Amino acid sequence: MSKRSYGIKKELEKWLSGAEKIVVAGIGNSIRMDDYVGVKIVQDLRGKVSNNVLLIECETVPENFLQQIVNFNPSHVLLIDAAVLGLKPGESRLINPEQLKNFPAYTTHMLPLRIFCEYLAKTTKAKIALLLIEPKKTDFGEGLTPEIEASAQNIVYVILGLHI
Repeated sequence: MSKRSYGIKKELEKWLSGAEKIVVAGIGNSIRMDDYVGVKIVQDLRGKVSNNVLLIECETVPENFLQQIVNFNPSHVLLIDAAVLGLKPGESRLINPEQLKNFPAYTTHMLPLRIFCEYLAKTTKAKIALLLIEPKKTDFGEGLTPEIEASAQNIVYVILGLHI
């Protein structure tokens, strides 16, 4: 496990402390290459997590899943998305929604994630975090670049290692 993966694992362990019901929502656009990484991670987790975890493939419209998230009554909501943060391709950061003001993150989504998170915070009592992954290419096209595919697999490995 790389040093950065170890860091993300420790951050997720701390953040998930006391978790009872978790939503893991993958966000991304299937025709914008690495932008799809969040959805790909959720797809790769399917069938491998407990019934206390709701996996949602939001694609580019996480707001369409608000009621489903609220109805699940989660203690924690983890949103996974690609974001241009100025890191190396495949590097990731776990941030809380308030930090979105400090990140010059580029997004391809209709409703800015900060607003989506604010609404989630008001309608659920859940802890909310974003796992943002630096893309290499967000050009039109399908499939993840090799670096982002490797990062996605590493994150799946880390999440499964948390036994959620």
